Amino acid sequence: MDASAARRARREQRLAREVRRRRRRRRSAVVLFVVVAALAALSVWAVPKVSSLLSLGGGPEDYPGPGTGEVLVAIPEGATGHDMGTVLEEADVVASVRAFTDAYNDNVNAARIQAGSYHLKRQMPARDAVAALLDPANKAEITVTVPEGFHAKQVYERIASVSGLPMEDVEAAAADPAAIGLPAEAGGNPEGWLAAATYTFEPGDDAASMLRSMVALTVSRLDKLGVPAAERQRVLTEASVVEREVNLPQYYGQVARVIENRIHDTAQVGGMLQMDSTVLYGVGKVGGVPTRADLDNDNPYNTYLHPGLPPTAIGAPGEAALDAVINPPPGDWLYFVTVNLETGETKFAATLEEHNANVAEFRQYMAEHPQ
Repeated sequence: MDASAARRARREQRLAREVRRRRRRRRSAVVLFVVVAALAALSVWAVPKVSSLLSLGGGPEDYPGPGTGEVLVAIPEGATGHDMGTVLEEADVVASVRAFTDAYNDNVNAARIQAGSYHLKRQMPARDAVAALLDPANKAEITVTVPEGFHAKQVYERIASVSGLPMEDVEAAAADPAAIGLPAEAGGNPEGWLAAATYTFEPGDDAASMLRSMVALTVSRLDKLGVPAAERQRVLTEASVVEREVNLPQYYGQVARVIENRIHDTAQVGGMLQMDSTVLYGVGKVGGVPTRADLDNDNPYNTYLHPGLPPTAIGAPGEAALDAVINPPPGDWLYFVTVNLETGETKFAATLEEHNANVAEFRQYMAEHPQ
């Protein structure tokens, strides 16, 4: 092949290669266009889908608030943030569990949320739901306070008043010793076994469960003091008299000693307690000074007529009164009288002569304070 032919052949080869490259570029451009178009189409489809997913809980869905109406929800003991979110979502308080758990994790105080029932709005923003659970004002609780010295009937009235339960339901529960966990040594009578304290109950708790909590606290206190089961009724009865006889705990120990001394004294007092508090209980009174008719009323609680302790406690003794009965101070006192009703000053005596002098002081006080 001559030189000119060789040159023509090389030129033709270069042209052929150039044609092939152009064809490849066109194909690549077409493929790229198709891919880009496909991606664009996909994005047009996917964006609303992702947006939809976010609105359905992936994002998460949340109510704008501020909420409406009211619903009662119960947060169980030991509930995690997710558990709470589930409860709230089912009650339509929050839009999604995810929204609540995110808000829960964002609130540094969320771990302080307590178990219990709460009054919340429906369709609240999740962050507001967390804040509402941290606000004690939203806690749906029933608070029952049993003061020291309260008679059982007063406790029943307090439960009925605070909880809205019918009085007959409370009394029926009290009449069922097994239902309220009353120990056998109580003889079926809950008087004195309903511990003085402040209790918190949940909406929906029945009378039996409330009374059962009170009895259980009394048993716990007696066990803590080391009182054997056989001695529980005696201790409660003595402590209830101590509680009703004087207002100042500083005198509880001496009154407890007087009770013990009088029970065992046959020479001066014949084993008679002669306590006004028991006389008043026997005639259905909760306070005041016994009348002549009260003192003459022959019932088992009249300790001017019957020796020894009354058949049951006469109220709810507090812890200080219980401790006084378990650990009374030494002393030979047989008498005591409060000589000043304003200050509660009380004087103790070992003989009737000393006691009469103290009584004269009390009468002088009454003459100077006729009101």
